[in-house]
Amino acid sequence: MSVPAHAADQGETVTISEQHLAALPDSRPRGWAVLTQERRRPDRIRTRPWAWRLAVATVCFGAFMGQLDASIVTLTYQSIGREFHAGPGAVEWVSLSYLLALVALLVPVGRFSDAHGRKLMYLYGFAVFTLASAACGLAPSLAVLVVFRVVQALGAALMQANSVALVTTSAPAGRMRSALGMQAAGQAIGLALGPTIGGALVATIGWRWVFLINVPVGIVALVGGHYLLPRTRQRSGAATVDAVGVLLLAAASTAAMLGLSVGSGLGLPVWTAALLFALAVLAGAAFARRQNTRPNPLVDLSLLRRGGIAPGLAGGLCGYLILFGPLVLVPVVLGRHGDSPLFSGVVLTALPLGFALAATLADRVLPSGWDDRVRCRVGAAGCVLALALMAVLPDSGAVLPVPLALLGVALGVFTPANNTLVMRAIPQSSAGTGGGMVNMGRGMGTALGVAAVTLALYLVPGEAGARTAVGVLLAFAVLALAAATRERP
Repeated sequence: MSVPAHAADQGETVTISEQHLAALPDSRPRGWAVLTQERRRPDRIRTRPWAWRLAVATVCFGAFMGQLDASIVTLTYQSIGREFHAGPGAVEWVSLSYLLALVALLVPVGRFSDAHGRKLMYLYGFAVFTLASAACGLAPSLAVLVVFRVVQALGAALMQANSVALVTTSAPAGRMRSALGMQAAGQAIGLALGPTIGGALVATIGWRWVFLINVPVGIVALVGGHYLLPRTRQRSGAATVDAVGVLLLAAASTAAMLGLSVGSGLGLPVWTAALLFALAVLAGAAFARRQNTRPNPLVDLSLLRRGGIAPGLAGGLCGYLILFGPLVLVPVVLGRHGDSPLFSGVVLTALPLGFALAATLADRVLPSGWDDRVRCRVGAAGCVLALALMAVLPDSGAVLPVPLALLGVALGVFTPANNTLVMRAIPQSSAGTGGGMVNMGRGMGTALGVAAVTLALYLVPGEAGARTAVGVLLAFAVLALAAATRERP
């Protein structure tokens, strides 16, 4: 088929069939073209009825690595702080630098991939993530580690921005739900195994292997993706990235997190916190103004005026804050009792395991009459109950798994239903933008969970600090419940 040249110039979707791709002269790129063009799958794989399963399994490697990394790194905080002689306000940037970079990069990277090939960008994401993981594991200082975590976030953004598109374009129309279920299972396994694997690595061979473990997995996935992932059949025209908007978003979020870190013992004068929060407000206001005047904004703020979207995004942010806050809190609490990182990881596994089980089995267990609105309310109420129990029960390793498991189950019910309501309220023409907003809310919620718990533990010493941190998480659970009770379409 032929495509008019002006189609790409106008940003329209360019569709190319698999048969046409196979006949193109560059179907087997040579030399430098290997780095800029997508390789066609071998015929002995592409023509098989199970080829889509191999493609989805390859994407599951990325889903597994991303969630494993998200739930494993917090267990390294104390070891990293001891080795580099750094306080909690500095060490938390091992996570915050990664999360903030991911938030800023997801939307522009997704648009760039739509234009230049999702398979190609996904494989570059694996390569960058794997190399940066090796560099993190060998970092000679905390500053170098934080820098390479930003590079690692670039690789993660290249993978996350393309994962769902690769799954949906690989699977037959009738197997879409099954394919997305496989990807969700990969995420759930990574999230559930992270604390146990991380605890075992830190307790035995050291925190550096928390990063180095990504290297062999990444190499296998990179080779597999080269041969098993399909090439991009639909591409948009040349992508235009609002670089100023990206910088303003990064400046606003980073300044806000830095301000919280100053209060957590980062080592800067107290007055810098006020300056950083002022910068965050100014950059945020400039970002919002720019998005309202751009023809193709990074975030379509007009969508927030549609019923149910703003409460849903607020609820999603609170949900991920509640999910990741305990990943910072529990290792600190149990470490004060003299428990090992391995034991802390085993205890902490109750939270992501409950989340994974509820997210994957809710349709089979919950009453069929419960729609997504009811599930949101029940899940948010369960979060409030679980955190209230954590606030009054002893913080020992023998007791904590119970409220942690309940919290995970509640979040596993709340989060998928909440995201479904948000995406349902967004017009089909803005589905990509809506997905980007959901991902940004998830990233900001995760970053705030890390920062808020670290701040509470620093400002209030001892056991009272842990209770204060749980109180902060409980307050956000109440906000999630309030958002869930708002009337939605």
